[in-house]
Amino acid sequence: MRIHPGPLLRRAMVGCCALAALWGPGAPATAAPPAPSPEAERLAFAQRHRALQHGGIVRAANSSITCRTTATSCADARAGRTLLDPARTGVNDDFDMFYIDVDQDPNTYNSSRGEVRLPPGSRVSYARLYWGGNLRVGEQKPPKDNGRVLIAEPGGEYKEVLADSVVGHRVARGADAFQASADVTELVRSSGSGLYTVAQVNVAMGRSAAGAWGGWTLMVAYENPAEPLRHLAMWDGFDALAAGGEQTIRLRGTAFPAGARGTVGLVAYNGDRGRTGDSLTVSTGEGEASALEDAANPHDDLLNSTISQPGAVVAGRTPAYANTLGYDSDVLELDDEIRHGGDQLAFRLVSQRDAAWVGALFVAVDAKP
Repeated sequence: MRIHPGPLLRRAMVGCCALAALWGPGAPATAAPPAPSPEAERLAFAQRHRALQHGGIVRAANSSITCRTTATSCADARAGRTLLDPARTGVNDDFDMFYIDVDQDPNTYNSSRGEVRLPPGSRVSYARLYWGGNLRVGEQKPPKDNGRVLIAEPGGEYKEVLADSVVGHRVARGADAFQASADVTELVRSSGSGLYTVAQVNVAMGRSAAGAWGGWTLMVAYENPAEPLRHLAMWDGFDALAAGGEQTIRLRGTAFPAGARGTVGLVAYNGDRGRTGDSLTVSTGEGEASALEDAANPHDDLLNSTISQPGAVVAGRTPAYANTLGYDSDVLELDDEIRHGGDQLAFRLVSQRDAAWVGALFVAVDAKP
């Protein structure tokens, strides 16, 4: 797969306070490099997209870095198996980390694939690509490249994507962390289901106490007349979850009936498997909040380096490591937690251990007809 020197997918000028994108015309890839996207150390979580429609939200995701295969316990860590060496716990700071690169293209230094799986008869209404990681490990990556990434649709060539809003970028707790994002609706709408490849995520390799970590998530909202009427919403921001820290995200004015069902998706960085103390709870304004969990995500170790989703049929990834060593992109079911219905949802993400970074969340929940 070769890098396509075609037009840039997006250019954007963004007001740092308003976060309002003003779309401009594309420019050829041979033109002068664009100025780095504006950055902020902390971005408050804000609603990015909201719709009331028949349909849902799916996502594709993968990590961009993993342990070197020369480490004797790397294969066990990737597979999520218990390590034989008691000194290792299967987290990113246990290993010398190196790039995942699946595309056989000498022009890219990292690349991985994830599958967008849309139900038949669906039309993409909104799609957004998130990418991020740690710039400081055994090496220091230049932050000027934070707002740039490459994406290839199923069977297509790479296209350059530039961040269309302020990039979250903060140096703290030994890490140099960032997250960027861009609207890729037109690309996904025209390409549909299949494996998408994302390359050149600006993450550093090596080993340090902060660990190497990074990856990408493509969130896709769709319309489908055969599916229930649902509230669909996406939020994003950028902040560290230190010990005792929390992030609360609310969806108000969301009337959903008793017996409603839904899903919630979360993107986070530097979650360490086996180090308990982080959780995601949901409340409807009636009764106690409920901690979310499933077979892949314990209620007290939600940020556990997994890319997971409910259901027997799971979207594909290349590679499909069970332990991503520091990148979480999880989708969990909402059922018993919202069975009484309500008119609001509040999600609370809490960490009681070392710092993790939270970047995006989405929800799709049945609506009253």
